[in-house]
Amino acid sequence: MPISSKSTLSVLWKEEDWWAIWLGFIILIIGIFIFFPRAPEGMDSKIAAANSTLKSESKKAPFKTVEWYQAVDAKQNLKATGNDFAKSISSFIAVPHSWTQNPLDAFFMTKGEAETKKVKATEKYNSAKSKETEMKLAAIASQKVAETAVYKDLSLNEKAQSDILAWRDAHKSASNAKKKTKAAPYNQVLPLIGLCILLGLFFSIGAKFMGRSAGRFFIGFFFVFGLAILAYLAENQVTMKHYGIGYAAWAILFGLIISNTIGTPRWVMPAVQVEYFIKTGLVLLGAEILFGKIISIGIPGIFVAWIVTPIVLTTTYIVGQKIIKIPSKTLNITISADMSVCGVSAAIATAAACKAKKGELTLAVGMSLVFTSIMMIVMPIIIKAVGMPQVLGGAWMGGTIDSTGAVAAAGAFLGDKALYVAATIKMIQNVLIGVVAFVVAVYWCAKVEAVEGQRVSLWEIWYRFPKFVLGFIGASIIFSTIYAYFGSDVGYVLIDHGVIRGLTKTLRGWFFCLAFASIGLATDFRELKHHFKGGKPLILYVFGQSLNLCLTLLMAYIMFYLVFPEITASI
Repeated sequence: MPISSKSTLSVLWKEEDWWAIWLGFIILIIGIFIFFPRAPEGMDSKIAAANSTLKSESKKAPFKTVEWYQAVDAKQNLKATGNDFAKSISSFIAVPHSWTQNPLDAFFMTKGEAETKKVKATEKYNSAKSKETEMKLAAIASQKVAETAVYKDLSLNEKAQSDILAWRDAHKSASNAKKKTKAAPYNQVLPLIGLCILLGLFFSIGAKFMGRSAGRFFIGFFFVFGLAILAYLAENQVTMKHYGIGYAAWAILFGLIISNTIGTPRWVMPAVQVEYFIKTGLVLLGAEILFGKIISIGIPGIFVAWIVTPIVLTTTYIVGQKIIKIPSKTLNITISADMSVCGVSAAIATAAACKAKKGELTLAVGMSLVFTSIMMIVMPIIIKAVGMPQVLGGAWMGGTIDSTGAVAAAGAFLGDKALYVAATIKMIQNVLIGVVAFVVAVYWCAKVEAVEGQRVSLWEIWYRFPKFVLGFIGASIIFSTIYAYFGSDVGYVLIDHGVIRGLTKTLRGWFFCLAFASIGLATDFRELKHHFKGGKPLILYVFGQSLNLCLTLLMAYIMFYLVFPEITASI
Protein backbone atom coordinates (compact mmCIF):
# COMPACT_ATOMS: atom_id res chain seq x y z
CA MET A 1 0.00 0.00 0.00
CA PRO A 2 1.57 3.37 -1.00
CA ILE A 3 2.20 5.86 1.76
CA SER A 4 -0.06 8.49 0.27
CA SER A 5 -3.06 6.19 0.49
CA LYS A 6 -2.20 5.24 4.06
CA SER A 7 -2.44 8.84 5.16
CA THR A 8 -5.90 9.54 3.70
CA LEU A 9 -8.88 9.96 5.99
CA SER A 10 -10.64 7.00 4.37
CA VAL A 11 -8.71 4.64 6.66
CA LEU A 12 -10.88 5.93 9.51
CA TRP A 13 -13.85 3.98 8.17
CA LYS A 14 -12.11 1.30 6.13
CA GLU A 15 -9.60 -0.23 8.55
CA GLU A 16 -10.35 -2.76 11.26
CA ASP A 17 -8.40 -0.98 14.01
CA TRP A 18 -10.41 2.20 13.61
CA TRP A 19 -13.70 0.32 13.57
CA ALA A 20 -12.68 -1.38 16.80
CA ILE A 21 -12.27 2.11 18.28
CA TRP A 22 -15.59 3.43 16.94
CA LEU A 23 -17.57 0.40 18.07
CA GLY A 24 -15.88 0.36 21.47
CA PHE A 25 -16.61 4.04 22.05
CA ILE A 26 -20.21 3.64 20.90
CA ILE A 27 -20.70 1.11 23.71
CA LEU A 28 -18.91 3.33 26.24
CA ILE A 29 -21.02 6.36 25.30
CA ILE A 30 -24.21 4.29 25.55
CA GLY A 31 -23.08 3.18 29.00
CA ILE A 32 -22.51 6.78 30.08
CA PHE A 33 -25.96 7.88 28.90
CA ILE A 34 -27.61 4.90 30.62
CA PHE A 35 -25.91 4.96 34.02
CA PHE A 36 -24.69 8.48 34.78
CA PRO A 37 -28.16 10.12 35.00
CA ARG A 38 -29.51 7.28 37.17
CA ALA A 39 -27.61 7.37 40.43
CA PRO A 40 -29.06 5.42 43.41
CA GLU A 41 -31.52 7.44 45.48
CA GLY A 42 -29.86 9.48 48.24
CA MET A 43 -26.37 8.61 46.99
CA ASP A 44 -24.69 11.88 47.95
CA SER A 45 -26.13 12.07 51.48
CA LYS A 46 -25.33 8.41 52.19
CA ILE A 47 -21.76 8.84 50.99
CA ALA A 48 -21.35 11.99 53.08
CA ALA A 49 -22.65 10.25 56.21
CA ALA A 50 -20.40 7.24 55.67
CA ASN A 51 -17.34 9.42 55.08
CA SER A 52 -18.08 11.39 58.24
CA THR A 53 -18.15 8.14 60.21
CA LEU A 54 -14.92 6.93 58.59
CA LYS A 55 -13.18 10.18 59.46
CA SER A 56 -14.23 10.14 63.10
CA GLU A 57 -13.57 6.41 63.58
CA SER A 58 -10.09 6.60 62.03
CA LYS A 59 -9.12 9.02 64.84
CA LYS A 60 -10.85 7.03 67.55
CA ALA A 61 -8.79 3.82 67.64
CA PRO A 62 -5.44 2.44 66.41
CA PHE A 63 -7.36 -0.19 64.42
CA LYS A 64 -10.35 -0.26 62.10
CA THR A 65 -13.44 -0.36 64.29
CA VAL A 66 -16.78 -2.09 63.81
CA GLU A 67 -18.34 1.27 62.95
CA TRP A 68 -15.59 1.94 60.41
CA TYR A 69 -16.38 -1.28 58.57
CA GLN A 70 -20.12 -0.59 58.71
CA ALA A 71 -19.51 2.77 57.04
CA VAL A 72 -17.47 1.05 54.33
CA ASP A 73 -20.31 -1.43 53.82
CA ALA A 74 -22.77 1.43 53.49
CA LYS A 75 -20.77 2.93 50.64
CA GLN A 76 -20.15 -0.40 48.93
CA ASN A 77 -23.87 -1.14 48.91
CA LEU A 78 -24.40 1.90 46.69
CA LYS A 79 -24.29 0.58 43.13
CA ALA A 80 -25.88 1.83 39.94
CA THR A 81 -26.14 -1.81 38.91
CA GLY A 82 -28.68 -2.32 41.70
CA ASN A 83 -31.37 -0.36 39.85
CA ASP A 84 -34.10 -2.24 37.99
CA PHE A 85 -33.07 -0.94 34.57
CA ALA A 86 -29.50 -2.14 35.18
CA LYS A 87 -30.75 -5.58 36.19
CA SER A 88 -32.72 -5.80 32.94
CA ILE A 89 -29.61 -4.96 30.90
CA SER A 90 -27.56 -7.44 32.90
CA SER A 91 -30.11 -10.20 32.24
CA PHE A 92 -30.09 -9.49 28.51
CA ILE A 93 -26.31 -9.59 28.05
CA ALA A 94 -25.61 -12.29 30.68
CA VAL A 95 -23.64 -15.44 29.94
CA PRO A 96 -25.18 -18.87 30.70
CA HIS A 97 -25.73 -19.60 34.42
CA SER A 98 -23.88 -22.08 36.60
CA TRP A 99 -24.92 -25.73 36.44
CA THR A 100 -23.88 -29.01 38.01
CA GLN A 101 -25.21 -32.05 36.12
CA ASN A 102 -27.84 -30.86 33.67
CA PRO A 103 -26.54 -28.27 31.15
CA LEU A 104 -30.11 -27.09 30.53
CA ASP A 105 -30.02 -25.57 34.02
CA ALA A 106 -27.70 -22.93 32.56
CA PHE A 107 -30.57 -21.67 30.37
CA PHE A 108 -33.78 -22.45 32.27
CA MET A 109 -35.03 -22.25 35.82
CA THR A 110 -38.71 -22.77 36.53
CA LYS A 111 -40.61 -21.05 39.31
CA GLY A 112 -40.70 -24.27 41.32
CA GLU A 113 -36.96 -24.84 40.92
CA ALA A 114 -36.28 -21.25 41.96
CA GLU A 115 -38.41 -21.63 45.09
CA THR A 116 -36.65 -24.88 46.04
CA LYS A 117 -33.25 -23.28 45.51
CA LYS A 118 -34.31 -20.21 47.47
CA VAL A 119 -35.48 -22.29 50.45
CA LYS A 120 -32.19 -24.21 50.61
CA ALA A 121 -30.17 -21.03 50.18
CA THR A 122 -32.18 -19.25 52.87
CA GLU A 123 -31.41 -22.02 55.36
CA LYS A 124 -27.69 -21.65 54.69
CA TYR A 125 -27.96 -17.87 54.85
CA ASN A 126 -29.76 -17.94 58.20
CA SER A 127 -27.02 -20.15 59.59
CA ALA A 128 -24.29 -17.86 58.20
CA LYS A 129 -26.12 -14.76 59.42
CA SER A 130 -26.47 -16.22 62.90
CA LYS A 131 -22.74 -16.87 63.02
CA GLU A 132 -22.03 -13.36 61.75
CA THR A 133 -24.24 -11.83 64.45
CA GLU A 134 -22.45 -13.87 67.09
CA MET A 135 -19.03 -12.79 65.79
CA LYS A 136 -20.13 -9.17 65.55
CA LEU A 137 -21.28 -9.09 69.19
CA ALA A 138 -17.93 -10.58 70.21
CA ALA A 139 -16.12 -7.93 68.16
CA ILE A 140 -18.15 -5.11 69.70
CA ALA A 141 -17.49 -6.46 73.20
CA SER A 142 -13.73 -6.69 72.58
CA GLN A 143 -13.70 -3.23 71.08
CA LYS A 144 -15.46 -1.79 74.15
CA VAL A 145 -12.93 -3.43 76.45
CA ALA A 146 -10.09 -1.91 74.44
CA GLU A 147 -11.87 1.45 74.44
CA THR A 148 -12.26 1.32 78.24
CA ALA A 149 -8.48 1.01 78.44
CA VAL A 150 -8.24 4.09 76.18
CA TYR A 151 -6.58 1.85 73.58
CA LYS A 152 -3.32 1.85 75.57
CA ASP A 153 -3.29 -1.89 76.25
CA LEU A 154 -1.64 -3.52 73.22
CA SER A 155 -3.00 -7.00 74.00
CA LEU A 156 -6.57 -5.70 74.24
CA ASN A 157 -6.16 -3.83 70.96
CA GLU A 158 -4.88 -6.98 69.25
CA LYS A 159 -7.77 -9.01 70.67
CA ALA A 160 -10.29 -6.46 69.41
CA GLN A 161 -8.68 -6.33 65.98
CA SER A 162 -8.60 -10.13 65.76
CA ASP A 163 -12.29 -10.41 66.70
CA ILE A 164 -13.25 -7.69 64.23
CA LEU A 165 -11.42 -9.44 61.38
CA ALA A 166 -13.12 -12.73 62.34
CA TRP A 167 -16.47 -10.92 62.16
CA ARG A 168 -15.54 -9.58 58.71
CA ASP A 169 -14.84 -13.10 57.47
CA ALA A 170 -18.22 -14.21 58.81
CA HIS A 171 -19.83 -11.14 57.25
CA LYS A 172 -18.36 -12.02 53.86
CA SER A 173 -19.65 -15.58 54.11
CA ALA A 174 -23.12 -14.32 55.06
CA SER A 175 -23.10 -11.82 52.17
CA ASN A 176 -22.20 -14.54 49.70
CA ALA A 177 -24.92 -16.79 51.12
CA LYS A 178 -27.47 -13.96 50.86
CA LYS A 179 -26.85 -13.56 47.12
CA LYS A 180 -28.00 -17.14 46.56
CA THR A 181 -31.32 -16.49 48.30
CA LYS A 182 -32.31 -14.22 45.41
CA ALA A 183 -32.81 -17.10 43.00
CA ALA A 184 -35.48 -16.26 40.45
CA PRO A 185 -36.94 -18.18 37.49
CA TYR A 186 -35.33 -17.42 34.14
CA ASN A 187 -35.40 -18.42 30.51
CA GLN A 188 -32.20 -17.23 28.88
CA VAL A 189 -32.79 -18.69 25.43
CA LEU A 190 -34.60 -15.68 23.98
CA PRO A 191 -32.15 -13.11 25.46
CA LEU A 192 -29.22 -15.06 24.01
CA ILE A 193 -30.87 -15.16 20.58
CA GLY A 194 -31.58 -11.45 20.86
CA LEU A 195 -28.01 -10.70 21.94
CA CYS A 196 -26.65 -12.78 19.05
CA ILE A 197 -28.73 -10.83 16.53
CA LEU A 198 -27.83 -7.48 18.11
CA LEU A 199 -24.08 -8.15 18.21
CA GLY A 200 -24.17 -9.68 14.74
CA LEU A 201 -25.73 -6.50 13.35
CA PHE A 202 -23.38 -4.36 15.46
CA PHE A 203 -20.22 -5.93 14.02
CA SER A 204 -21.76 -6.19 10.52
CA ILE A 205 -21.75 -2.38 10.28
CA GLY A 206 -17.98 -2.28 10.44
CA ALA A 207 -17.67 -5.29 8.14
CA LYS A 208 -19.74 -3.49 5.51
CA PHE A 209 -17.61 -0.33 5.61
CA MET A 210 -14.41 -2.40 5.49
CA GLY A 211 -15.51 -3.87 2.17
CA ARG A 212 -16.64 -7.25 3.47
CA SER A 213 -20.03 -8.83 2.94
CA ALA A 214 -22.22 -7.80 5.87
CA GLY A 215 -24.75 -10.51 4.99
CA ARG A 216 -22.20 -13.32 4.97
CA PHE A 217 -20.65 -12.01 8.16
CA PHE A 218 -24.04 -11.90 9.88
CA ILE A 219 -24.92 -15.47 8.85
CA GLY A 220 -21.56 -16.87 9.94
CA PHE A 221 -21.74 -14.92 13.20
CA PHE A 222 -24.51 -17.21 14.49
CA PHE A 223 -22.12 -20.15 14.37
CA VAL A 224 -19.27 -18.30 16.12
CA PHE A 225 -21.65 -16.96 18.76
CA GLY A 226 -23.04 -20.45 19.33
CA LEU A 227 -19.50 -21.68 19.95
CA ALA A 228 -19.01 -18.84 22.44
CA ILE A 229 -22.16 -19.97 24.28
CA LEU A 230 -20.77 -23.51 24.49
CA ALA A 231 -17.50 -22.14 25.88
CA TYR A 232 -19.30 -20.20 28.62
CA LEU A 233 -21.46 -23.25 29.28
CA ALA A 234 -18.36 -25.38 29.86
CA GLU A 235 -16.74 -22.70 32.03
CA ASN A 236 -19.78 -22.42 34.28
CA GLN A 237 -20.05 -26.11 35.02
CA VAL A 238 -19.40 -26.21 38.77
CA THR A 239 -16.39 -28.56 38.64
CA MET A 240 -14.75 -26.69 35.76
CA LYS A 241 -15.31 -23.40 37.56
CA HIS A 242 -13.68 -24.83 40.69
CA TYR A 243 -10.54 -25.71 38.74
CA GLY A 244 -10.49 -22.37 36.96
CA ILE A 245 -10.80 -23.64 33.39
CA GLY A 246 -12.22 -20.54 31.76
CA TYR A 247 -14.13 -19.74 28.60
CA ALA A 248 -10.97 -18.81 26.68
CA ALA A 249 -9.53 -22.33 26.83
CA TRP A 250 -12.89 -23.92 26.00
CA ALA A 251 -13.57 -21.59 23.07
CA ILE A 252 -10.20 -22.34 21.48
CA LEU A 253 -10.55 -26.08 22.18
CA PHE A 254 -14.02 -26.34 20.62
CA GLY A 255 -12.88 -24.32 17.62
CA LEU A 256 -9.79 -26.49 17.18
CA ILE A 257 -11.85 -29.67 17.31
CA ILE A 258 -14.10 -28.40 14.53
CA SER A 259 -11.33 -26.96 12.33
CA ASN A 260 -9.13 -30.03 12.61
CA THR A 261 -11.82 -32.69 12.13
CA ILE A 262 -14.76 -31.79 9.92
CA GLY A 263 -13.23 -28.44 9.04
CA THR A 264 -14.71 -24.98 9.61
CA PRO A 265 -17.64 -24.53 7.20
CA ARG A 266 -16.93 -22.04 4.41
CA TRP A 267 -20.07 -20.05 5.21
CA VAL A 268 -18.75 -19.47 8.76
CA MET A 269 -15.34 -18.09 7.72
CA PRO A 270 -16.52 -14.50 6.98
CA ALA A 271 -17.37 -14.18 10.69
CA VAL A 272 -14.13 -15.78 11.93
CA GLN A 273 -12.53 -12.43 12.71
CA VAL A 274 -10.12 -12.85 15.62
CA GLU A 275 -8.65 -9.36 15.72
CA TYR A 276 -11.89 -7.50 14.95
CA PHE A 277 -13.56 -8.95 18.06
CA ILE A 278 -10.65 -8.77 20.46
CA LYS A 279 -9.54 -5.27 19.45
CA THR A 280 -13.03 -3.96 20.17
CA GLY A 281 -12.90 -5.73 23.52
CA LEU A 282 -9.51 -4.19 24.28
CA VAL A 283 -10.89 -0.69 23.72
CA LEU A 284 -13.50 -1.51 26.39
CA LEU A 285 -10.73 -2.84 28.64
CA GLY A 286 -9.09 0.59 28.48
CA ALA A 287 -12.04 2.09 30.36
CA GLU A 288 -11.34 -0.30 33.24
CA ILE A 289 -7.76 0.94 33.68
CA LEU A 290 -8.24 3.93 35.97
CA PHE A 291 -5.19 5.97 36.93
CA GLY A 292 -6.63 6.79 40.35
CA LYS A 293 -6.63 3.11 41.25
CA ILE A 294 -3.09 2.72 39.96
CA ILE A 295 -1.94 5.50 42.27
CA SER A 296 -3.68 3.81 45.22
CA ILE A 297 -1.01 1.10 45.26
CA GLY A 298 1.64 3.71 44.62
CA ILE A 299 5.28 3.37 43.71
CA PRO A 300 5.69 -0.26 44.88
CA GLY A 301 3.13 -1.50 42.39
CA ILE A 302 4.62 0.58 39.59
CA PHE A 303 8.08 -0.90 40.25
CA VAL A 304 6.67 -4.43 40.22
CA ALA A 305 4.71 -3.91 36.98
CA TRP A 306 6.77 -1.40 35.00
CA ILE A 307 10.35 -2.35 35.88
CA VAL A 308 10.22 -6.15 35.96
CA THR A 309 8.03 -6.51 32.87
CA PRO A 310 10.36 -4.77 30.35
CA ILE A 311 13.38 -6.63 31.80
CA VAL A 312 11.65 -9.99 31.42
CA LEU A 313 10.34 -9.19 27.92
CA THR A 314 13.72 -8.02 26.62
CA THR A 315 15.69 -10.83 28.25
CA THR A 316 13.30 -13.50 26.99
CA TYR A 317 13.48 -12.15 23.45
CA ILE A 318 17.28 -12.04 23.48
CA VAL A 319 17.56 -15.55 24.94
CA GLY A 320 15.07 -16.78 22.34
CA GLN A 321 17.21 -15.39 19.52
CA LYS A 322 20.74 -15.97 20.82
CA ILE A 323 20.50 -19.17 22.87
CA ILE A 324 17.28 -21.06 22.08
CA LYS A 325 17.45 -19.79 18.48
CA ILE A 326 13.75 -19.46 17.70
CA PRO A 327 13.62 -19.37 13.87
CA SER A 328 10.85 -16.74 13.73
CA LYS A 329 11.52 -13.36 15.34
CA THR A 330 7.83 -12.50 15.22
CA LEU A 331 6.95 -15.68 17.12
CA ASN A 332 9.71 -14.93 19.61
CA ILE A 333 8.55 -11.39 20.42
CA THR A 334 4.87 -12.41 20.50
CA ILE A 335 5.55 -15.16 23.05
CA SER A 336 7.80 -12.83 25.06
CA ALA A 337 5.15 -10.10 25.23
CA ASP A 338 2.33 -12.56 25.93
CA MET A 339 4.19 -14.12 28.85
CA SER A 340 5.69 -10.96 30.38
CA VAL A 341 2.95 -8.35 30.02
CA CYS A 342 -0.60 -9.59 30.31
CA GLY A 343 -1.25 -12.59 28.13
CA VAL A 344 -3.62 -12.55 25.18
CA SER A 345 -4.18 -8.77 25.05
CA ALA A 346 -0.46 -8.04 24.81
CA ALA A 347 0.02 -10.88 22.31
CA ILE A 348 -2.65 -9.43 19.99
CA ALA A 349 -1.16 -5.91 20.15
CA THR A 350 2.41 -7.16 19.67
CA ALA A 351 1.49 -9.53 16.86
CA ALA A 352 -0.20 -6.64 15.05
CA ALA A 353 2.85 -4.40 15.54
CA CYS A 354 5.35 -6.93 14.13
CA LYS A 355 2.94 -8.48 11.61
CA ALA A 356 3.20 -11.96 13.13
CA LYS A 357 1.49 -14.83 11.35
CA LYS A 358 -1.91 -16.05 12.53
CA GLY A 359 -0.47 -19.43 13.52
CA GLU A 360 2.24 -17.77 15.62
CA LEU A 361 -0.35 -15.77 17.52
CA THR A 362 -2.42 -18.90 18.08
CA LEU A 363 0.60 -20.76 19.44
CA ALA A 364 1.48 -17.95 21.87
CA VAL A 365 -2.10 -17.60 23.07
CA GLY A 366 -2.52 -21.36 23.49
CA MET A 367 0.57 -21.69 25.69
CA SER A 368 -0.51 -18.65 27.70
CA LEU A 369 -3.90 -20.15 28.45
CA VAL A 370 -2.44 -23.48 29.56
CA PHE A 371 0.11 -21.90 31.90
CA THR A 372 -2.46 -19.41 33.22
CA SER A 373 -4.81 -22.23 34.19
CA ILE A 374 -2.00 -24.02 36.02
CA MET A 375 -0.61 -20.94 37.76
CA MET A 376 -3.94 -19.63 39.02
CA ILE A 377 -4.45 -22.92 40.90
CA VAL A 378 -0.87 -23.71 41.97
CA MET A 379 0.33 -20.25 43.05
CA PRO A 380 -2.32 -19.62 45.77
CA ILE A 381 -1.64 -23.12 47.15
CA ILE A 382 2.11 -22.43 47.35
CA ILE A 383 1.58 -18.97 48.86
CA LYS A 384 -0.67 -20.38 51.56
CA ALA A 385 1.62 -23.34 52.23
CA VAL A 386 4.67 -21.17 52.89
CA GLY A 387 2.72 -18.58 54.92
CA MET A 388 3.46 -15.72 52.52
CA PRO A 389 1.71 -12.43 53.47
CA GLN A 390 -1.35 -11.57 51.37
CA VAL A 391 0.14 -8.34 50.03
CA LEU A 392 3.31 -10.08 48.82
CA GLY A 393 1.36 -13.03 47.43
CA GLY A 394 -1.08 -10.73 45.65
CA ALA A 395 1.74 -8.67 44.11
CA TRP A 396 3.51 -11.83 42.96
CA MET A 397 0.38 -13.22 41.27
CA GLY A 398 -0.63 -9.85 39.80
CA GLY A 399 2.71 -9.50 38.08
CA THR A 400 3.00 -13.06 36.75
CA ILE A 401 -0.41 -14.63 36.00
CA ASP A 402 -1.29 -13.58 32.45
CA SER A 403 -5.07 -13.18 32.56
CA THR A 404 -6.86 -10.42 34.48
CA GLY A 405 -9.73 -12.76 35.33
CA ALA A 406 -7.37 -15.49 36.51
CA VAL A 407 -5.50 -12.97 38.66
CA ALA A 408 -8.74 -11.95 40.38
CA ALA A 409 -9.76 -15.56 40.96
CA ALA A 410 -6.36 -16.50 42.42
CA GLY A 411 -6.30 -13.38 44.59
CA ALA A 412 -9.78 -14.04 45.94
CA PHE A 413 -8.62 -17.51 47.00
CA LEU A 414 -6.10 -15.89 49.37
CA GLY A 415 -8.26 -13.05 50.69
CA ASP A 416 -9.44 -9.50 50.11
CA LYS A 417 -6.00 -7.88 50.48
CA ALA A 418 -4.42 -10.28 48.01
CA LEU A 419 -7.29 -9.74 45.55
CA TYR A 420 -6.97 -5.94 45.79
CA VAL A 421 -3.18 -5.90 45.33
CA ALA A 422 -3.16 -8.55 42.59
CA ALA A 423 -5.92 -6.91 40.54
CA THR A 424 -4.40 -3.43 40.88
CA ILE A 425 -0.91 -4.54 39.84
CA LYS A 426 -2.37 -6.39 36.85
CA MET A 427 -4.23 -3.17 35.97
CA ILE A 428 -0.93 -1.24 36.18
CA GLN A 429 0.73 -3.86 33.98
CA ASN A 430 -2.08 -3.64 31.42
CA VAL A 431 -1.06 -0.03 30.75
CA LEU A 432 2.06 -1.41 29.06
CA ILE A 433 0.00 -2.94 26.23
CA GLY A 434 0.16 0.30 24.25
CA VAL A 435 3.76 1.04 25.17
CA VAL A 436 4.98 -2.41 24.12
CA ALA A 437 3.04 -2.25 20.85
CA PHE A 438 4.62 1.11 19.99
CA VAL A 439 8.16 0.04 20.92
CA VAL A 440 7.85 -3.20 18.93
CA ALA A 441 6.53 -1.29 15.90
CA VAL A 442 9.49 1.11 16.04
CA TYR A 443 12.03 -1.67 16.62
CA TRP A 444 10.69 -3.77 13.75
CA CYS A 445 10.86 -0.84 11.36
CA ALA A 446 14.23 0.45 12.53
CA LYS A 447 16.08 -2.84 13.10
CA VAL A 448 14.40 -6.08 12.12
CA GLU A 449 13.07 -5.06 8.71
CA ALA A 450 15.34 -2.07 8.07
CA VAL A 451 17.01 -1.80 4.66
CA GLU A 452 20.64 -0.72 4.78
CA GLY A 453 21.13 2.86 3.64
CA GLN A 454 17.40 3.62 3.78
CA ARG A 455 15.95 5.90 6.43
CA VAL A 456 13.10 4.65 8.58
CA SER A 457 9.85 6.29 7.52
CA LEU A 458 7.67 7.72 10.27
CA TRP A 459 4.70 6.85 8.07
CA GLU A 460 5.81 3.22 8.07
CA ILE A 461 5.98 3.21 11.88
CA TRP A 462 2.54 4.80 12.01
CA TYR A 463 1.18 2.28 9.51
CA ARG A 464 2.59 -0.65 11.50
CA PHE A 465 1.47 0.68 14.88
CA PRO A 466 -1.86 -0.99 15.91
CA LYS A 467 -4.28 1.94 15.94
CA PHE A 468 -6.77 0.27 18.25
CA VAL A 469 -4.24 0.90 21.03
CA LEU A 470 -5.14 4.59 20.67
CA GLY A 471 -8.72 3.68 21.58
CA PHE A 472 -7.47 1.62 24.51
CA ILE A 473 -5.38 4.55 25.80
CA GLY A 474 -8.08 7.11 25.01
CA ALA A 475 -10.74 5.16 26.91
CA SER A 476 -8.39 4.89 29.89
CA ILE A 477 -7.64 8.63 29.90
CA ILE A 478 -11.29 9.67 29.48
CA PHE A 479 -12.67 7.38 32.16
CA SER A 480 -9.79 8.14 34.53
CA THR A 481 -10.56 11.85 34.12
CA ILE A 482 -14.28 11.33 34.72
CA TYR A 483 -13.48 9.14 37.74
CA ALA A 484 -11.22 11.86 39.18
CA TYR A 485 -13.93 14.48 38.58
CA PHE A 486 -16.58 12.40 40.33
CA GLY A 487 -14.29 11.32 43.13
CA SER A 488 -13.63 7.72 44.15
CA ASP A 489 -16.97 7.26 45.94
CA VAL A 490 -19.25 8.41 43.13
CA GLY A 491 -16.88 6.82 40.61
CA TYR A 492 -17.32 3.49 42.40
CA VAL A 493 -21.10 3.79 42.08
CA LEU A 494 -21.47 5.10 38.52
CA ILE A 495 -18.34 3.78 36.77
CA ASP A 496 -17.07 0.69 38.62
CA HIS A 497 -20.55 -0.59 39.43
CA GLY A 498 -22.31 1.23 36.65
CA VAL A 499 -20.89 1.53 33.14
CA ILE A 500 -18.20 -1.13 33.62
CA ARG A 501 -19.84 -3.91 35.64
CA GLY A 502 -23.29 -3.09 34.32
CA LEU A 503 -22.43 -3.16 30.63
CA THR A 504 -18.91 -3.04 29.20
CA LYS A 505 -17.19 -5.76 31.25
CA THR A 506 -19.74 -8.42 30.28
CA LEU A 507 -19.70 -7.36 26.63
CA ARG A 508 -15.90 -7.38 26.67
CA GLY A 509 -16.08 -10.96 27.88
CA TRP A 510 -18.36 -11.87 24.98
CA PHE A 511 -16.03 -10.16 22.47
CA PHE A 512 -12.99 -11.96 23.85
CA CYS A 513 -14.86 -15.27 23.77
CA LEU A 514 -15.84 -14.67 20.13
CA ALA A 515 -12.19 -13.99 19.36
CA PHE A 516 -10.99 -17.16 21.08
CA ALA A 517 -13.60 -19.22 19.26
CA SER A 518 -12.38 -17.65 16.01
CA ILE A 519 -8.78 -18.54 16.85
CA GLY A 520 -9.77 -22.17 17.16
CA LEU A 521 -11.89 -22.17 14.01
CA ALA A 522 -9.11 -20.59 11.96
CA THR A 523 -6.26 -22.80 13.20
CA ASP A 524 -4.99 -25.89 11.43
CA PHE A 525 -2.54 -27.98 13.46
CA ARG A 526 -0.59 -28.69 10.29
CA GLU A 527 0.26 -24.99 10.08
CA LEU A 528 1.62 -25.01 13.65
CA LYS A 529 3.57 -28.24 13.37
CA HIS A 530 6.88 -26.72 12.29
CA HIS A 531 6.82 -24.19 15.15
CA PHE A 532 7.00 -26.99 17.71
CA LYS A 533 10.18 -28.45 16.23
CA GLY A 534 12.55 -29.19 19.11
CA GLY A 535 10.04 -27.80 21.59
CA LYS A 536 11.70 -24.37 21.32
CA PRO A 537 8.56 -22.21 21.90
CA LEU A 538 7.74 -24.20 25.04
CA ILE A 539 11.33 -23.89 26.31
CA LEU A 540 11.19 -20.13 25.67
CA TYR A 541 7.92 -19.76 27.54
CA VAL A 542 9.11 -21.80 30.53
CA PHE A 543 12.36 -19.82 30.71
CA GLY A 544 10.59 -16.46 30.49
CA GLN A 545 7.92 -17.33 33.02
CA SER A 546 10.50 -18.74 35.45
CA LEU A 547 12.50 -15.51 35.20
CA ASN A 548 9.28 -13.53 35.61
CA LEU A 549 8.31 -15.45 38.75
CA CYS A 550 11.71 -14.93 40.40
CA LEU A 551 12.16 -11.24 39.53
CA THR A 552 8.57 -10.29 40.38
CA LEU A 553 8.72 -11.95 43.80
CA LEU A 554 12.07 -10.30 44.55
CA MET A 555 10.91 -6.85 43.41
CA ALA A 556 7.60 -7.16 45.29
CA TYR A 557 9.39 -8.07 48.51
CA ILE A 558 11.91 -5.23 48.17
CA MET A 559 9.33 -2.58 47.30
CA PHE A 560 6.48 -3.56 49.63
CA TYR A 561 8.50 -4.64 52.66
CA LEU A 562 11.93 -2.96 52.55
CA VAL A 563 11.51 0.33 50.69
CA PHE A 564 7.84 1.26 51.29
CA PRO A 565 6.62 -0.69 54.34
CA GLU A 566 4.32 2.17 55.33
CA ILE A 567 2.30 1.71 52.13
CA THR A 568 2.03 -2.01 52.80
CA ALA A 569 0.81 -1.33 56.33
CA SER A 570 -1.95 0.94 55.03
CA ILE A 571 -3.38 -1.61 52.58
